[in-house]
Amino acid sequence: MNILVINAGSSSVKYQLIDTDKSIALAKGNVARIGMSASVMTHKPFDRPEIKVSAEILDHIVAIEYIVSILMSKNHGVIENIDQIHAVGHRVVHGGEKFSDSVLITPELLREIRNLIDLAPLHNPHNIRGINACIKNLPEAPQVAVFDTAFHHKMPPHAFIYGLPYVMYKRYGIRRYGFHGTSHKFVGDRAVDMLGKPLKELKIITAHLGNGASVAAIDKGISVDTSMGFTPLEGLMMGTRSGDIDPAIILHIMGREELTLHEANTLLNKHSGLAGISGISSDMREIIESAEEGNKNAKLALEAYCYRLKKYIASYAGAMGGLDALVFTAGVGENAPVVRQKSCANLEFMGIELDEKKNSDAVGIEMDISSNNAKVRTLVIPTNEELVIATDTKLIVEEAGLVK
Repeated sequence: MNILVINAGSSSVKYQLIDTDKSIALAKGNVARIGMSASVMTHKPFDRPEIKVSAEILDHIVAIEYIVSILMSKNHGVIENIDQIHAVGHRVVHGGEKFSDSVLITPELLREIRNLIDLAPLHNPHNIRGINACIKNLPEAPQVAVFDTAFHHKMPPHAFIYGLPYVMYKRYGIRRYGFHGTSHKFVGDRAVDMLGKPLKELKIITAHLGNGASVAAIDKGISVDTSMGFTPLEGLMMGTRSGDIDPAIILHIMGREELTLHEANTLLNKHSGLAGISGISSDMREIIESAEEGNKNAKLALEAYCYRLKKYIASYAGAMGGLDALVFTAGVGENAPVVRQKSCANLEFMGIELDEKKNSDAVGIEMDISSNNAKVRTLVIPTNEELVIATDTKLIVEEAGLVK
């Protein structure tokens, strides 16, 4: 089955057309600068070179029209007609408490997603635009919503509740939701395959380290805790996000700097983290390079990032009462040996010990980087969130009897 996977942002649409029978992306790409001057589409068929197309793309409907057209084009396409797009899977960031699994999109379902906009005002509105654009351009194809939060839905109440008046949870749904669920699920399942042990016997920590970053504690296949919370701001230090801070800090800064709510939100989400401490960049590659060249702030940012991650690894092992495997994934997790080394340093007491050469060699590839004596296996596993979305979409469509 060919599944078109859509990840719609405010001014971009990332896409992959995945053949779920072969588990491969027939084509992938991105439409950027939607609604701006000089919009650009980048498109890469699996067996041909990448191309770039400049065009005037005013909205998401036009963006999806371009995507469908290029997938069918004579020179750059991978399908012959629109009927070969059998279904569309959409990444939807927030499913709230309502959605614990992926679901077939109906008009009623779309209204439910709109009702969750207050929980994810920076993400869900754009996801909805992508859904509506696909309904417009692909009216015959079933549409499925796959939620970032769904994998964490089984967290126990003591893990998701905050130390606020309980009425805030009942009235406004203020609780830990967690994000990056499709990535944590994919690499957790892959770790089970690599370890060759039954899922019910394993305690796994997965670290999704990209520009946004989160850690999950997976006990017997269930996410029992995760570092991101009510929003993706909580938890680890990230590229531009602060991660955990004393909540009184932002109140103090708002008073001293006379910041509006919008300005305070921007400070925490766009100007903090690695970029805020280093004053250089949110890109871990640039941070590492500057630190190695002797930049003190870059070194401080790197050390703080890894220290935060190390604390979460140790605390989640404690929360689960043990640990069998630690998994690194996403851009930083897959490609930054120094981050893995620093984050695991001095954790030998809990069974984590890296092989220096294996860790150095593991850049963008799947590998067990543990030393031979390690009691806990440390794995590098490239994530594939799009494949999870495509697989879920296929399952939902088949269960609904909508397979063409």
